[in-house]
Amino acid sequence: MSSGTGLENLVDQTISVITNDGRNIVGVLKGFDQATNIILDESHERVYSTKEGVQQLVLGLYIIRGDNISIVGEIDEELDAGLDLSKLRAHPLKPVIH
Repeated sequence: MSSGTGLENLVDQTISVITNDGRNIVGVLKGFDQATNIILDESHERVYSTKEGVQQLVLGLYIIRGDNISIVGEIDEELDAGLDLSKLRAHPLKPVIH
């Protein structure tokens, strides 16, 4: 049985991170530690709205504390590149309640 977080296979891959406060941050995973703190490069936050398309706020090199991470997912870069985010409408995510 593996004792790792499963992030080893995602290094240098584009991932999406959903934080406990409902933010969606997309970037290239550059590293992580035993507390699941992660380092993203070329990152941006995707801000969803029901009234206008998805806004992308450039963050650049970004560190996310492990205790603020809800979900980490791999992005299919080809599929993601084909999305027209300006036409996508969605409710913003609500914070995680423990």
